[in-house]
Amino acid sequence: MGVHHPPLYPHGSKGWERHVGVPEATGGVRLRQEGAGGSRAQGRKRGTHRQTAGPTDRLRRALASRGRDLAMWALLLALAACTPAVRLGLGAPGTSVLELEPPATTEARVSTTAPQSTPTQPPSAERSKGTTEQHVRIRVIKKKKVIIKKRKKIARPKIMVTARPLLTTSPMGTSEIPKWQEPDCPPLGLESLRVSDSQFEASSSQSFGLGPHRGRLNIQSGLEDGDLYDGAWCAEQQDAEPWLQVDARHPTRFSGVITQGRNSIWRYDWVTSFKVQFSNDSQTWWGSRNHSSGAEAVFPANSDPETPVLNLLPEPQVARFIRLLPQTWLEGGAACLRAEVLACPVSDPNGLFPAAPALGSSDPLDFRHHNYKAMRKLMKQVSEQCPNITRVYSIGKSHQGLKLYVMEMSDQPGEHELGEPEVRYVAGMHGNEALGRELLLLFMQFLCLEFLRGDPRVTRLLTETRIHLLPSMNPDGYETAFRRGSELVGWAEGRWTQQGIDLNHNFADLNTPLWEAEDDGLVPDTVPNHHLPLPTYYTLPNATVAPETRAVIEWMKRIPFVLSANLHGGELVVSYPFDMTRTPWAARELTPTPDDAVFRWLSTVYAGTNRAMQDSDRRPCHNQDFSLHGNVINGADWHTVPGSMNDFSYLHTNCFEVTVELSCDKFPHENELPQEWENNKDALLTYLEQVRMGIAGVVRDKDTELGIADAVIAVEGINHDVTTAWDGDYWRLLTPGDYLVTASAEGYHSSTRNCRVTFEEGPVPCNFHLTKTPKQRLRELLATGAKLPPDLRRRLERLRGQKN
Repeated sequence: MGVHHPPLYPHGSKGWERHVGVPEATGGVRLRQEGAGGSRAQGRKRGTHRQTAGPTDRLRRALASRGRDLAMWALLLALAACTPAVRLGLGAPGTSVLELEPPATTEARVSTTAPQSTPTQPPSAERSKGTTEQHVRIRVIKKKKVIIKKRKKIARPKIMVTARPLLTTSPMGTSEIPKWQEPDCPPLGLESLRVSDSQFEASSSQSFGLGPHRGRLNIQSGLEDGDLYDGAWCAEQQDAEPWLQVDARHPTRFSGVITQGRNSIWRYDWVTSFKVQFSNDSQTWWGSRNHSSGAEAVFPANSDPETPVLNLLPEPQVARFIRLLPQTWLEGGAACLRAEVLACPVSDPNGLFPAAPALGSSDPLDFRHHNYKAMRKLMKQVSEQCPNITRVYSIGKSHQGLKLYVMEMSDQPGEHELGEPEVRYVAGMHGNEALGRELLLLFMQFLCLEFLRGDPRVTRLLTETRIHLLPSMNPDGYETAFRRGSELVGWAEGRWTQQGIDLNHNFADLNTPLWEAEDDGLVPDTVPNHHLPLPTYYTLPNATVAPETRAVIEWMKRIPFVLSANLHGGELVVSYPFDMTRTPWAARELTPTPDDAVFRWLSTVYAGTNRAMQDSDRRPCHNQDFSLHGNVINGADWHTVPGSMNDFSYLHTNCFEVTVELSCDKFPHENELPQEWENNKDALLTYLEQVRMGIAGVVRDKDTELGIADAVIAVEGINHDVTTAWDGDYWRLLTPGDYLVTASAEGYHSSTRNCRVTFEEGPVPCNFHLTKTPKQRLRELLATGAKLPPDLRRRLERLRGQKN
């Protein structure tokens, strides 16, 4: 049963939903009945003795009872004195009358008798809080048989079995939820791949593709079941006692478990209840027990394959290994699950274990998730800290009225400087893919701080380019995901806008009319190969176009962007246009643009400077190993995306744009943000610096030296042109080589020249001066009402006469 609790973090970044462990349904009741029955039986016997015995017998029994009480006191005090020797802290099963944990000799339910071992002792509850004081509470119970039962429980813990997850209730009938069960621990890293495949183990697996290493939260399967990349860990059908085990490799404080079912379009499999056990040596195991009754906890799991379900442990447990033991699962299905474990590191002062890799960054930035209000506040703070290089503006509103804020960063914010290229980063197109949003907020903080420090690289970037950062294109979707929290949002919740629109399929399809015109031989003479107009249906008032999409399109028209990247999440790869397959209805097909060499260069630059993508030891995120191809792929060759922003930018504007899939985890936990920043910091800088690659210049009128707007820059051999901005400046991204470039404009004679692009940094200047045609000069004279020269007037008369 789900219980809602306040957010985990003070900033409200986690919306947790939790279940608590429950005692064994039958075993727990049986113990209570035996205890109660035994007490009543003893009472009846004592009542009989009181009726028949004389004063001497009563005195003798009182002295004997007093002696037994003294002996029991001595035994209890002796046990208390030995507490440091027998106490195993949070890691032992059950709790005795003295609250002393029994020795760690419990055998796992799923194995035969385990050999005696000497695992590292887990710290006690007090030690885990930073103290070493031992607290012993002694409770005297005069009922002899009850005391004997409790003592036996210390020396011989019993693991009971159940299949029904019942919630323990208090005498008032309300659920017992201990207050110390706040999920204060972050994920161990199953979803984010910090936990490697070698750290997983299972009782059995149906196949390699359903092996234990596939038991990661939100892992996605391929289109076909039975391959190497299925969507969960699944035990064999004949495995009566299945389990999935994770080795944390260090003493760890486990506090909770999140589970999902199997990701598949063909099957339905999920676990409905499970137990949790712990070990320090993978041989001797103890279970998680309910705090009130001491019975082993059975946790309710999933009721569908995709919704993540959080279960907090009744008490956190300190151990190295954690094991999930499915108890029941969907009828007709298999024991299949995906999981994440909430765990905090435990100090190792003696250095018994190798040091865990540190996750962090030395940059003094705000590493947390920001909702809409916090994002707006942070952008304002950055602007106030660096007012000379920043400007915050809005390009429109979402369906729910949230503004789409942009941070502009340049040495002259608010104006387009002649010869200075415009670049942009867009994040949050899918609201649940939160890493891009946080990276852009970190990036603007970083640029501000480094500019104030005088960093030459950042200073040059801000001096020579005008940067626009849109951290949240879909703020409505992000707020939905943010309220759920990073581990509970699942794979798709918050992806779409409030209207249910996927923004990456919502831009106008300009590919189809271009390819049809090419097939008819109309490009470029009749139909241009660039700046294709919006289709009529797309401009209608009732067209299904999100307000967020319309705002971005108008933004693209206002600013002459040259280079862009669209930041996504859920994979580690950079994809480049075209995103839509040329063959109708093809699911995937290599569909390159005329600028394929440039796009491959841009994609390789980002992938080659991203730390995570360059990690040769990392495993694939889901069902494709992009590292085999340098972590770059043609978008259509991955999966077709009609109406993508990448394709639209290329065909409707001058902008070259790629998609960067930043992380396997769409919504990483806050404690992973510093490492994700380090993974992407250099790549974010290096990618923007590629705007200097190719040629740049100004197309001017030869007579007036004024810039010519909308002049066409054509490169021989590349069937895609760009145009000049309103001041006549242009930028044409090209890889190194020799190019024949032609500049043309309406009313001017075209001009062609050779331009050589080298490997040296900086765009190669390639300027043009165009001369007006006689017809254009005549138009301008007639427009001003000037008199025509006599020779020109006689020539026009002859031409009119010939025409008549």
